[in-house]
Amino acid sequence: MKYIFLLAGACALSLIRPSGGAPPGMPQDGGTTDWPAYGGNNAGNRYSPLAEIHTGNVSQLKLAWKYFAAEGERPLEIQCQPIILDGILYGTTPMLKLFAVRADTGEPLWKFDPFVSKPPRYHANRGLMYWKEGKRIFYTAGMWLYCIDPATGLPNTSFGDNGAVDLRIGLEDLPGREISRLAVDATSPGVIYRNTLVIGSRVGEFGDAAPGYIRGIDTRTGKLKWVFHTIPHPGEFGYETWPKDAWKFIGGANNWSGMVLDEKRGMVYFGTGSPSVDFYGGARAGINLFSDCIMALDAETGKRKWHYQTVHHDLWDRDLPCPPNLTTVTHKGKKVDVVVQTTKDGLVYVLNRDTGVSLFPVEERAVPTEGLPGEKPWPKQRVPLKPAPFSRQVFTEADITDLSPEAHTFVKNRFDQTRSGNKFMPPSKEGTLVLGLGGGAEWGGNAIDPSGILYQNANEMVWDLKMSDFKGRGDQASAGRSLYMSNCAVCHGADRKGSGQEYPSLLAIGEKRTRDELLTLLKSGKGRMPAFGHLTEDNRRAIVSFLLNLEQKPAGDAQHSTASAPAAPAKGQFPYIPPYINNGWTRFHDPQGYPAIKPPWGTLNAIDLNTGEYLWKVPLGEFPELTKKGVPVTGTENYGGPIVTAGNLVFIAATKDERFRAFDRRTGKVVWEYQLPAGGFATPATYQVNGKQYIVLAVGGAKNGHKPGGYYMAFSL
Repeated sequence: MKYIFLLAGACALSLIRPSGGAPPGMPQDGGTTDWPAYGGNNAGNRYSPLAEIHTGNVSQLKLAWKYFAAEGERPLEIQCQPIILDGILYGTTPMLKLFAVRADTGEPLWKFDPFVSKPPRYHANRGLMYWKEGKRIFYTAGMWLYCIDPATGLPNTSFGDNGAVDLRIGLEDLPGREISRLAVDATSPGVIYRNTLVIGSRVGEFGDAAPGYIRGIDTRTGKLKWVFHTIPHPGEFGYETWPKDAWKFIGGANNWSGMVLDEKRGMVYFGTGSPSVDFYGGARAGINLFSDCIMALDAETGKRKWHYQTVHHDLWDRDLPCPPNLTTVTHKGKKVDVVVQTTKDGLVYVLNRDTGVSLFPVEERAVPTEGLPGEKPWPKQRVPLKPAPFSRQVFTEADITDLSPEAHTFVKNRFDQTRSGNKFMPPSKEGTLVLGLGGGAEWGGNAIDPSGILYQNANEMVWDLKMSDFKGRGDQASAGRSLYMSNCAVCHGADRKGSGQEYPSLLAIGEKRTRDELLTLLKSGKGRMPAFGHLTEDNRRAIVSFLLNLEQKPAGDAQHSTASAPAAPAKGQFPYIPPYINNGWTRFHDPQGYPAIKPPWGTLNAIDLNTGEYLWKVPLGEFPELTKKGVPVTGTENYGGPIVTAGNLVFIAATKDERFRAFDRRTGKVVWEYQLPAGGFATPATYQVNGKQYIVLAVGGAKNGHKPGGYYMAFSL
């Protein structure tokens, strides 16, 4: 571990704080309003009562300061929404260093490097946790949960192992799995109730995935307090929704998207993801609780209060992609505390916070069940009737792009080769053009104001989902190919062609990266790509040799003496190797690179949760070259979320055009925009220092092939 400070003189350490600075969490003279949690508060509202910046003066908003967080680092994304405590802003860099700067000037105070004495594993980090009573900041980097003193940037050595806890804690009882080889990290923060930190995890997508257990950890000592099994063990509720002993070899069903806390009830609410493997569930017949569930747990004990499953036996990777949002609405003349969850396929669930019962009608409808051999698709799925979906549900012939005759013909030809007509069509070898793999809603979340209005950005992209036989099974394939198929093909495709910049083609990777660079990337990860620390060094070398087309000898030669092709294990053994694999996450574009569907391609929506009715829907983002041609503003794919303020403003960046915008929350009209130096693929925050309001945003760029940024930028009047 390394701690980087600003030094005054050769021997003395001087921490720069705002004049008259008090410990974090204490009020300051002059008017200071914090943003102390991911989402702004424990409820995740992303709402601020600040109104110095409002619709009447937002046009005067200017850059106040810019902090270059990526100095000396690789050009990776920054998805972090910072927290602000007593005039100090805390955030993370692209390579997961934790830093503190003055929130009014951006002046650096300290920086902490988590990987000086630990192997680096890089991934997205979306936020931090602050324990007010103990004055400690918690955040995740690689497979570790760190506890840091916000005043000094030093680890609290009384917590865990010298200030860190292994995120694989609570997985020790898994038979047949070597815990040291399980890939587990956390891209979104948990929540803290009293002295219990509740956290989920990001795990793999394939048959070697760890289960996504929820853990309660003591904020003082780092000791494990409780574990909730999202894939139930024998005797636990939900065990019968899986085949016998599925918990021994199935993974996933994890909360990677974050959670929220109702302090009064002592309840934590969150959504879970799909089980492994994505897109084929032949080894997991049943509805598979608690995958794809909105959940309520007792924060002190981990006991289940209720659950609500949004997708039964998920075959479409419809993870719940963002934290829920807690608010109060008026329903049938009564005030009701609710939990609001939006989904990747554009749905809104509004559930009673105490019972998990939907306030609006939800139907169970019959769906197609013609799956791949061995598959047992569930015959019914839930469909909420209100609010209406905020993104299209099915890609129909009428939705095919009409930007040009050539584009229309290109997309129509592929459409005619695929199955369509129902969003619950099971994946097939013929292929399906589907919506919702990248939103609808995504990890940036949504905002809700005190009147119960939900502000949600959405994607409307088509994905080409096609299954094929998994030819990497058994001894007929080389070690490198088999390992690639087991670990990499799920994103980059069996043909190595990838899907755009987020999942790039690996066909000519040797022209871009050296062997050593590829080995480092496999070991450390980057952005959405996880670290493959669970593989042996020889196995990583075998994958790299396969990618570089250097496999000249069978896997048993001296160079790859311990690298072996994964044989299909016996039924019920770990890792599970499926008979079919998807073609990677493949966006479907026309020949010019535009989405295959008619616009809008990205939207911002305002929905009245009291009534379930829409107030407005507007495009979010634009392609300037199309606008110049007279094409109405199309919106763009967007990653990051909104905040809403008492100044009647909704602030959001997130778009491909790299702009930061403010919308009038009453009308959806753009009232301010700023051209950023790179993409702002994060959710902003707002705060007040000495009476002045600021809006801050991480401007990391880099996502999906965008130019890198590496900044935090704050704006004020």
